[in-house]
Amino acid sequence: MTIEAKVVAITGASSGIGKATATLLTERGAKLVLGARREDRLETLAREITAAHGEIAYVRTDVSRSEDVSRLVALAVERFGRLDVLVNNAGVGPISPLDDLRVEEWEAMVDVNFKGVLYGIAAALPVFRKQGTGQFVTTVSTAGLRIVPGQAVYAATKNAVRTLCEGLRQEAGENIRVTAVSPGFISTEFAEGIANPQTRAEIMERARQFAISPDAIARAIAFAIEQPADVDVNEIVIRPTAQG
Repeated sequence: MTIEAKVVAITGASSGIGKATATLLTERGAKLVLGARREDRLETLAREITAAHGEIAYVRTDVSRSEDVSRLVALAVERFGRLDVLVNNAGVGPISPLDDLRVEEWEAMVDVNFKGVLYGIAAALPVFRKQGTGQFVTTVSTAGLRIVPGQAVYAATKNAVRTLCEGLRQEAGENIRVTAVSPGFISTEFAEGIANPQTRAEIMERARQFAISPDAIARAIAFAIEQPADVDVNEIVIRPTAQG
């Protein structure tokens, strides 16, 4: 039951849940390979982790591009000789009412939230099969558990990912673990990507009232990773106590 020396790749690692997870796992001895679109933030985080005596590699990664995700996984194998865990964390949430007809934003959510996870599976699954072991950890959302107005497309992408994870779990076999983590309201930059002013204001107000730290999700991810090889934590739901 340990994380020490495991090689963990994380997408969406430059802020929020990804950054919190990277920080916690390096404290527990993991070797990290980080990917995100904002390379300057990745560089800053890498310096911080290296200063804390962590082992890290990073590469700019846009998960909507399959070649970027493949490059992230290849970097892990090149740098550390293996990959033990892929944390599919990158996601976007430009939520809005369907009447806004923000088709490009719908496409972005499909490309990042759903296809990005598919690309992660395509990149890491052959590595895990060759090694005979591995783990997928995917950030989903409670938005898919309780559907509310304004979040139809976002929730749909997250429920697609939840279905995908369950199918992957059933096909993975006895040596590959699959974990889906569904956060509720978390203190992240989520609201900054919302163009609809009313929706953005509502989300920001709810977050101000009861959002919890991304550290809570990082701890859940660490819990799933540190279990013995014959224990597969399939799904974790974490909400603020005050969230309805």
